[in-house]
Order: sequence, then C-alpha cells, then structure tokens
Amino acid sequence: MKKVPYRIYLPEDRIPRQWHNIRANMKEQHEPFLNPATGEVLKKEDLYPVFCEELVEQEFDTTHEYIDIPDEIVEFYKMYRPSPLVRAYNLEKALNTPAKIYYKFEGNNTSGSHKLNSAVAQVYYAKKQGITKLTTETGAGQWGTALAMAAKYFNMDLTVYMVKSSYYQKPYRKAVMETFGATIIPSPSDTTEAGRAILKQFPDTNGSLGCAISEAVETAFKTENCRYVLGSVLDQVILHQSVIGLEAKAAFEMIDEYPDIIIGCAGGGSNLGGLISPFMKDKLEGKHNPYFIAVEPASCPSLTRGKYAYDFCDTGKMTPLAKMYTLGCDFQPSPNHAGGLRYHGMAPIISKLYHDGYLDEARAVEQTKVFESAVLFSQVETILPAPESAHAVHVAIQEAIKCRESGESKTILFGLTGTGYFDMTAYASFHDGTMTDYIPTDEDLERGFAKLPKV
Repeated sequence: MKKVPYRIYLPEDRIPRQWHNIRANMKEQHEPFLNPATGEVLKKEDLYPVFCEELVEQEFDTTHEYIDIPDEIVEFYKMYRPSPLVRAYNLEKALNTPAKIYYKFEGNNTSGSHKLNSAVAQVYYAKKQGITKLTTETGAGQWGTALAMAAKYFNMDLTVYMVKSSYYQKPYRKAVMETFGATIIPSPSDTTEAGRAILKQFPDTNGSLGCAISEAVETAFKTENCRYVLGSVLDQVILHQSVIGLEAKAAFEMIDEYPDIIIGCAGGGSNLGGLISPFMKDKLEGKHNPYFIAVEPASCPSLTRGKYAYDFCDTGKMTPLAKMYTLGCDFQPSPNHAGGLRYHGMAPIISKLYHDGYLDEARAVEQTKVFESAVLFSQVETILPAPESAHAVHVAIQEAIKCRESGESKTILFGLTGTGYFDMTAYASFHDGTMTDYIPTDEDLERGFAKLPKV
C-alpha cells in the first residue's frame, strides 16, 4: 500500500474560486439579528454605517450555496495558499495509536494564523466601496496582525483595539502590527466613551474581546469614511474561512480518505466554522456522518456552560443582538493565555448547529492540560502551536488515545489554526510552574446570565 505523504499540497489552480455558504445547506436558519434600539429584526440598511455594503449582503445571504471569490482576493491567497494538510505520523507513533491524525495547517503566513483568509476579503470590499479607514479588535493578536497586513496591501488606515492582557503579554505581536502600519490601543482605553464606561465599572479589568469590539465599533461610527471589521462570530467571516475546509476536503479526495472526527478550537467560531463547512454540508445532506467537536477553554465556556439566548456581541451594548450560546456580554474572562478564545459568546451559525445536534460535541478543557499537549505536539511534529490551536491538539490527542484503547483506526482531522511563536510568555509560565487553571463558578456565570436582554 502506498504511504500517504506527510504533507498533501493542492496545486495552485485548486485554490478555491468560490466560498461555501453553509447557511444555504442548513435545515433551519439561525434566528435573525435584532436592532438593539428597537428590538425589531435587523435590516440590511441598519448595518451600512458599520460594515461595508457587500459584506452586509454576504451576512444576510441564506440562498447562494457558493459565492465567487474576486480575482484580486484569489491573487492574494496565492501568496500563502493552498495550505497543507499534514499527516501527523510522529504524533501517531508517540501515542502508539492506530488512529490516522491529520491537521490543516494555517500558520504559514506572517500573521501566523487563519485570520488572513477573511482579513483580505473584508479590506478588499472596503477599498472597493471607497472606504479609507478601518477599526477592529484583536485578542491574541492574530486577527489584528492579519488585518494590518491586508490593510497595508490595499493602502488603508487601521486602528486596532487590543485586549489589554494580550497587549502586555505579547509586545512582539504589537510590534508586528505596527510594522504593517497599524495603530494599536490597549482595551479598554480612555479614548472612547465605551472604554471609559467599562473602566469606571471594572477599573482593574484585563479587558475582553467584547470590550475591544465596543471601542472599535464606536470609533467606526464617529470617524468619517470609516468602517468596522470583525475577525470572527459573523456569518460573513465563517463564509470566508470556508477556504480551509474546502481545501482540506479536496486534499482528502486526493488520497481517497474522509475524516471520521473533525476537531476545531472555538472562541468566536470562525476557524471551526470554516474547517467544518463542506463536511457539515455532507452531514446535512446525508452523504457522510463525521463527528464534530468544538473545543473551548474551561475559563470561558460559552458552549458548554452558556445559555442559548439573545445577547449583545459586545460589552458596551452597541452591537446588534444575536441568538447564540453566551455567558453574558458583561462576563469578564480571566487573563487566559488563549486570548483568541476569550469571548463571551459563540457564532450564531455554530450555536445553531450545536443546538440542533449537527455539531456533535463541545468540550471545555483546562489550560495546563492544553499546554501539556502543545509541548508534546511541538516536540514530535516540530511546530509550536498557538495556545488557541493547542486546544484542538489536546482533544485530537484524547481521541487518538481512545482509539488506542479500543483498537479502532479512526481518521482524525483537526485545525492547526496558528503558530505560537508570539506566545512564549505563556509557554514560559507553563514550564516554570506558574500557570494556573481558572474555572468560573456557577455564581460567576449567574451574574452574567442575570443581565441578559429580556427578549
């Protein structure tokens, strides 16, 4: 039998020319966004002051299964795509498992993550509309870096509100964003009304993605010819990230295989949604039945311990209300090193698929266990995973061990969404024994649930 190569690369002409819109395949749509001022169903025009018009069209599209990728974006993708599907032979050997473990590696660009897939699309559409300035938030810094790269490529001004804990933990990530011309502000800050209000209520806060979103949205509203762009959660972002899953599926077809288990880390839901998109289509259409696992930090457990309810997408309560699994927009996560997963809610698409049983399992894992798996993976596979990605690594290892114990030979696919080379403070904390696990109590969560909007 011919051995599968370590790395399966699609030829350049197999870069997807269309994004896959999973909403066109869903049995039921997620509930509509609500206007926070009126409580009524959000209209497209309500979002035009915030987002580019073409992105709003994509956000509301439930009928077109495939949406053409503009040639300019395809040309940009060619600089780092297709990304490889990698067979983790050395990890399999280290675990002594009969499982076949594959990962889709998205770290082969300067941002070190999958975020560039959507960043270039959002900046392209802003440029096309004549927008000259953009604002955004970033947690761990991958999204901010990716957006800074895309903004410089299209000659756009960019202001990034970076979660305060990550701002100080990851100075080199800030330096990379500044290399590409972005202005970086630690959030919450005193530069916006939302930031000042959050600091007044929580003076010692380390920040959150919800806080940073509030500041970025406010700045977009108040700045001439400026729009806000978001790195996760929204339907448009999951649409753009479908290139991950489309390439992965095409690579599996090249080696005549199909994954039994598909695993992704889950903060806002963009990489998970993109990875599972074409495989979920197969499941919804009854062609295959892969088992999907979303992995989140035990410190910010929106899927595993949250409520499925309408909530604001930001702490300042400026954004539309979304029906999602949420811990409450006022939830203040601990300064967890997995900064990109420190979001109080989950993407409406992911939430709906999970609520309806198509996303099979959500698993919350503790940080120290995650880093144990990250270290093992890096030692045998020679790639240092980002803390966020390491959550998927950890559960892939758990599933491979189950195969060893049962004797089953399952095919496991996980998303290696980024590299951890700017996360050395976290790795140092793990190695010197100062890393701790924080798990919110039921009382902690109830404080957030008590303030959920009455919808």
